[in-house]
Amino acid sequence: MTKIAFIFPGQGSQSVGMGKEFVETHEKSKQLLEQADLVLDFQLSKLILEGPQDELTLTYNAQPALLTVGSMIASRLKNEGVTPDFTAGHSLGEYTALVASGVMSFEDGVSVVRKRGLYMNEAVPAGEGAMAAILGLDGQKLKEVTDAITADGFAVQPANLNCPGQIVISGTKAGVEKACIQLKEAGAKRAIPLDVSGPFHSSLMQPAAEKLRAALDEIEMKNASIPVVANVNAAVVTNREDIKGFLVEQLYSPVLWEDSVRTLLDQGVTHFIECGPGKVLSGLVKKIDRSATVFPVYDEETLQTVIEASKGWS
Repeated sequence: MTKIAFIFPGQGSQSVGMGKEFVETHEKSKQLLEQADLVLDFQLSKLILEGPQDELTLTYNAQPALLTVGSMIASRLKNEGVTPDFTAGHSLGEYTALVASGVMSFEDGVSVVRKRGLYMNEAVPAGEGAMAAILGLDGQKLKEVTDAITADGFAVQPANLNCPGQIVISGTKAGVEKACIQLKEAGAKRAIPLDVSGPFHSSLMQPAAEKLRAALDEIEMKNASIPVVANVNAAVVTNREDIKGFLVEQLYSPVLWEDSVRTLLDQGVTHFIECGPGKVLSGLVKKIDRSATVFPVYDEETLQTVIEASKGWS
């Protein structure tokens, strides 16, 4: 039996022009983009479609932009009869998953992630923090190195446990730079700086947590109509109060993406559909389980591929 999970990417996936085809060919997608502009009271649409990239990458812009495009894709798929049994999102993508699962409205989702981005930027202004992907190093060895650098006064820690052999670190700019050098000396194959504007999922984000909790208290949250896998513990959740607590904790805690995918596999998920620009999560899923069926959906052609394929699913 086919079981489907919609998965949604986080920051770093944003690109100028993402979602352009959907806006041009589908009225509901155009309406979502216009609704985002109204909710935020600025032209997010212009930033998404025309850039510039460096402004789109700022966390308080990237977050509502990615949620908007991911919601366009999920909405299109549902309208075509492709309905998920579960949802999950990587970091910011968890909010897009919650919109798809009926926990919060699209309008509230766009509003709260814009605030989330602003609070995160206030906690650590753009340029003062950094993140990097570390490839090919054991997790325990990585933590020993980052703990030692943090003890020396340069905060850095594991932030995203993505798949076997890939862990993202997060912290101060100096801490991440030192860690990249020392982790390569310790045997890492590569250390790749990420195109993000802050040290997400690190202890440096704790000042933003209570502000985020207050913002979440202001919106209506419902129990999930489609179960969601939470970043902080890789557990299947549906209760709105549990979800709210996990979202606050997620701000300064590691994203357990590998464990989240394994949870979905344990739940019987056979098909993963990545709703958003690029195909980063699709690649991670295949590294976690080569037998998983994965569809990245980021333009009209890939969307139609899934719709056509779904006709043979039972």
